[in-house]
Amino acid sequence: MIERIEVHVTELPVRVKRIFSSGSYDTGPRDRILGKPVLVRIHADGVTGCAQIRPISPGHFVADTTQGTVAAITEIYGPALIGRSIFDIEGINEMFDLRLAGNPAARAVLDIALYDAMGKALDTPAHRLMGGACQPRIPLEWSVSLADDPAVMVEESQRAVSEFGIGVLCLKAADRRGWRQDVANFERVRRAVGDDIVIGVDPNTGWSVADALRAVDALRELDLGYIEQPVARRDLHGLAAIRQAARGIPLMADESLFTLQDAHELAHAHAVDAFCIKLYKVGGLTAARRIGAVAQAANIQLNCGGLAVQSQLEAAAAAHFYASTPRSRMFGAGEFLFGLNTTAPDPLVPETDFVVRDGHVDVPTGPGLGVAIDEEALRRHTLLQATVQ
Repeated sequence: MIERIEVHVTELPVRVKRIFSSGSYDTGPRDRILGKPVLVRIHADGVTGCAQIRPISPGHFVADTTQGTVAAITEIYGPALIGRSIFDIEGINEMFDLRLAGNPAARAVLDIALYDAMGKALDTPAHRLMGGACQPRIPLEWSVSLADDPAVMVEESQRAVSEFGIGVLCLKAADRRGWRQDVANFERVRRAVGDDIVIGVDPNTGWSVADALRAVDALRELDLGYIEQPVARRDLHGLAAIRQAARGIPLMADESLFTLQDAHELAHAHAVDAFCIKLYKVGGLTAARRIGAVAQAANIQLNCGGLAVQSQLEAAAAAHFYASTPRSRMFGAGEFLFGLNTTAPDPLVPETDFVVRDGHVDVPTGPGLGVAIDEEALRRHTLLQATVQ
């Protein structure tokens, strides 16, 4: 039975700032709570399940903040977990619904920690609890920040390809100068990396339907690989129209997909070809698997997103989900490589073999998530700590 839950907010010594259509993605100053990851440790029956999620607000994308995530865990979800079995996954996820609506980041970090605990209790990796390692070696995607100077985007793209062997790039789009600038950025990157690299675009809801239709027509000649969330999350008719006009260029939902109900509505509207699963966005591994079932029924593929900046634990959770899904049901490549020591090392995991090799990563095979944090590093980097018991 669950005896206590520890919550840590930890600093990120290396700040990461990136630009997308509605503003910036920013982990913030080193000692500021907002923008920092939340680490949870669930103690139960001699095992400790560990997980970490970084709520990415402020931004247009999700409502969760670091402070709100901590409060949801310590005040509501955590106390309701005490005394429950770590194997009571369905009952615990029902409790999440009954006790506090929304809050996917808080749900996600607790749900993932439970999978880590179950894996440790059974001495088996988390992916075996979800169907096995269908894809033990996972291809990776690099998300390229917008920049006023296209040369900056070219430089980042070339680094991803040459230094890490990445075969899939996703260019942020919806530049403030208009869709023609997005096409110009794409053309510069395409010339720089060559024809063998898959390149998609992600306007993060920043295009209108009219802009999307014109941009896709222009990008088709440059071998556009896919389109991610071009228009507002609730504009399912707009998505469907763009999908039809794209004539085979896959369209993926990201901001449109938070809940199981969102997945059903997208499938019913025939709006997209793929769902982007981000564990912090959908509420963890249990919710991701449920959405995956809707996708399978509707013949919609899955993509595994979320940058997992400087977090081996967050990247590992995504890797286990990706590995447990058959190749035929997956689209593109995993986006979680920022947790694999590409921007900076994880401050809590000073030694690791969970890194990018030739554009891929191997799913961890140790018990649970297969990632062990350093206790002294956790103590040193903790900004805020709370315990529920």
